[in-house]
Amino acid sequence: MSFKPPRRPQFFYTTAPLPCPYLPGRTERKVVTEITGPEAEALHDRLSRAGFRRSHNIAYAPVCPACNACVPIRIPVETFAPDRTQRRIARANATTRGYDLPARATAEQFQLFQRYQRERHGDGDMATMSFYDYRAMVEDTPIETFMVEFRDADERLVGACLTDRLADGLSAVYSFYDPDEDRRSLGTWAILWLVERARAMGLPHVYLGYWVPQSPKMAYKARFQPAEILAGGGWRRLGPADLESGPPARAALRETVA
Repeated sequence: MSFKPPRRPQFFYTTAPLPCPYLPGRTERKVVTEITGPEAEALHDRLSRAGFRRSHNIAYAPVCPACNACVPIRIPVETFAPDRTQRRIARANATTRGYDLPARATAEQFQLFQRYQRERHGDGDMATMSFYDYRAMVEDTPIETFMVEFRDADERLVGACLTDRLADGLSAVYSFYDPDEDRRSLGTWAILWLVERARAMGLPHVYLGYWVPQSPKMAYKARFQPAEILAGGGWRRLGPADLESGPPARAALRETVA
């Protein structure tokens, strides 16, 4: 009879209050836990379904007092239908190709990342990241992760998306693109590409992180319809009432590691 060692207990911690990166004048707090060990993939899958996101080997979720602005959102691949604007964006990027590559940082990626941060998020912490910081963001992962590079007809790098592979989908961890190519809407194109990639892989969802209706930088995620949000302890379809009334009340964090 083989002996199976008991599972290591999973510890969760709450961070100190910090300024909210999405809504001015508010503070954020997160619950965080480490993703390590031989069961890292399975743990990450469970946490993702429960609304957590990954950074390096840490999974986190917002637990901000008196605020429920951040709503986990994902795209159900089989029922997603691009709207007129998204179809136009797909046509505008007909010659843009995506290549999924191992999660390895390159100088070419970092140069584009720096340009994107300076132009779009110059006042954020990521604007001061060094190449070594960027390399850690890309390569410090305990799970199956890859980098999607988007290149134009001349093979010029115009965008990239760090992506996690889940048991039930793909998770867009972080994307950036050429700030001089606004007309091509490369951020939207990256999501459309991930939807098609997930479909080809037989995966049912693309996880987009948090929908924040009050934030201009994060409200766009609700344009990918139909979408699903995590509310009241389960995933359900994002409806017109949600768009009109704002984010639904967030239930208490469920036990996700049992």
